[in-house]
Amino acid sequence: MIELARHLLVPIIAHPEALQVRAVEGDAAIILEAILHADDRALLEQDSGRTLRAIRTVLSAAAGRQKATIDLVDAFAEDGADGEEE
Repeated sequence: MIELARHLLVPIIAHPEALQVRAVEGDAAIILEAILHADDRALLEQDSGRTLRAIRTVLSAAAGRQKATIDLVDAFAEDGADGEEE
């Protein structure tokens, strides 16, 4: 599933060297986490997320009976950017 996600994402994104894909598999679902450059995240989310929905559809079809989804994470997100103040 990770290989399929990489195969679908690499031709679309501008910074393929920053792409990392991790998977968490359960009995009923597979959750893929795509860590990528912020510019690439914006590219996938533009046009009301149509590209991202199409990728999710392909992954879900490939997963068979399991439910599959992909979440996007910025590669350069700061660790302390969760809104907490000291």
